[in-house]
Amino acid sequence: MAFLDVDGTYADHGTVPAVHEEAVRAARRAGHRVLLCTGRPESMLPPSLLAAGFDGVVATAGAFVRLDGDVVADLRFPDDLATRVRHVLDAHDVAYLLETPDAVYGPVGLDARLVRRGDAAPHEILDVLKMPGDLSGVRYAKISYFDSPTPIAALRTELGPEVGILPSSYADTGDNAGEIHLAGVHKAVGMAAVMEHLGLSPAQSVGIGDGYNDVEMLQYAGTAVAVEGAPPAVLAEADLVVPGPAGGGVAEAFARLGMLDGVA
Repeated sequence: MAFLDVDGTYADHGTVPAVHEEAVRAARRAGHRVLLCTGRPESMLPPSLLAAGFDGVVATAGAFVRLDGDVVADLRFPDDLATRVRHVLDAHDVAYLLETPDAVYGPVGLDARLVRRGDAAPHEILDVLKMPGDLSGVRYAKISYFDSPTPIAALRTELGPEVGILPSSYADTGDNAGEIHLAGVHKAVGMAAVMEHLGLSPAQSVGIGDGYNDVEMLQYAGTAVAVEGAPPAVLAEADLVVPGPAGGGVAEAFARLGMLDGVA
């Protein structure tokens, strides 16, 4: 059972190397289940990322799980906390996305701020972005924010212990971008939901990732694989280190772990 981070691991700025697609297909032909395990919501997983075929997704950094077509987990912010977090971000003039499995939502004018910023993959956001004006009814699972005049540490203090904040999983975004999630909800929570649903132990899992939101995934996995150049906290959890997408790291990991054995 393999869980693959998307950005910086399986794909590079939304582009999946052919060698990674073939490795996923081959591993599944060999009888292994393969899931994407990403900070992205399911709504931001376009067909190009799913083309290899997967047994499911752990999305929104563990808050949403789909396995064999069925929803296994769907965790959202409680209404009172969701409102308070939005109000704090609005007060600091932070640009943000409220992430749900079906779409992402943002304040009016967010599209223009995304375009001005030159985001790494703005079309993947703009294609599913809704800006209804009133966001009070949006039941979201996670927030991605950017263009913040307030550093992460200050936002963390103001938002309090009910939420966690991580640096953005996109590269080169600096201290003015990050991800806000429910405290205690991370990729390992989604992985555990999958493994328990299938009656498997963590020792039977492989996790591959490169970012801060992959630390718990690697801690949970029976075999932890990190991508070269990942932050020290990620590399510290690794049993194996492989290249990034340009170097076919996922394919290398599968081969070194014997997940492609016996495949013609």
